[in-house]
Amino acid sequence: MSERAALALALLLFASPAAAEPRVTLLDVPFRVTQLRDAGSEAALAVATAGLPQLPRKPGPLAVAWGETGAAVVTLSGDRVAVIPLPLDAIEGLTVGETPKGAVPGSRRVLSGPVSAYLSGPSRGPDGRPGAAGVTVRERQKVTMSADPKPVPVATATVPPGAGATFSADTLRPIEIGGALHLLALSERPEGTSLAVIGRRESAGRDGDWRVRTETPPEPGPLALAADLPGARPGAVLVRGEAGRIEHWTLAGDRPARQSEGGRSADGRGFAAPGAALAEDEVVLSTRDRTALAYVPLKDLAERARATLPAPVGAGLAVLGSGRGAPVVVALADGRLAVMRDGDARP
Repeated sequence: MSERAALALALLLFASPAAAEPRVTLLDVPFRVTQLRDAGSEAALAVATAGLPQLPRKPGPLAVAWGETGAAVVTLSGDRVAVIPLPLDAIEGLTVGETPKGAVPGSRRVLSGPVSAYLSGPSRGPDGRPGAAGVTVRERQKVTMSADPKPVPVATATVPPGAGATFSADTLRPIEIGGALHLLALSERPEGTSLAVIGRRESAGRDGDWRVRTETPPEPGPLALAADLPGARPGAVLVRGEAGRIEHWTLAGDRPARQSEGGRSADGRGFAAPGAALAEDEVVLSTRDRTALAYVPLKDLAERARATLPAPVGAGLAVLGSGRGAPVVVALADGRLAVMRDGDARP
């Protein structure tokens, strides 16, 4: 190689550094975290709209964390993650309605506009684990304006899972499909578990009753809804079986369609929930042993990067914003709170 060619190669390598690895930073939280809620949760919505003096007037994307001795909001301040302490009694007051009367113990209702929904009717699945006999949907109705205040009427419906089925007790997610609100739940039958899509029955151009509109074919083995994929191409990422196999489903048509399955992790051990969507083309997932978080593109379900955590995933994770540079807040099993950032994003 000539001296000129060697110099050109050296300059090229200097100008094109390797992509930075994801990194994890522990956040300064003076209590043991046992609960974490993401930006789409009822708890985060309640905190953001409560007018708490500790928060900025217009807070950015935020997550809420708390434990037995303290509470905090985790939010973006510019491009940095900030922890804002809150009184524990304030959080307890704002989250008291997370599990309504009649809801399955330990479950949480979800909100989307005038609609709230929760798993109801404690039951048992085919394997004896706790489940739900239905999903209760409550919707505030429109009222005409008048000088006299009137209570807002609420329509209530309970959706059964179908003959011989039980809803899993740990999953309920709202998602918009074709411009209409739907709910995602896991449906368990003796022959296997599937993803159920709950929506309205269309009737003469009007909104009809809520029901299970469609679902994926049931397959044996454990199943987890790791991430819902909102946006122009709504979908879901499932993790199935003891091997932690990934399945990417699109929900835009009349029936769910499997786009890809398998997934390749760096250690060959598969993946697990929890997870979350970062963009329309990528998700972050827990590794099978929950000791690391991995970035997984949907195009091939092959892990592109991972970050080892100081302790296994505990109460869950929350994404602040969207895109590859969005910080991922994770509650660790030992009660600490950490944030993972990808590439050259600032901590």
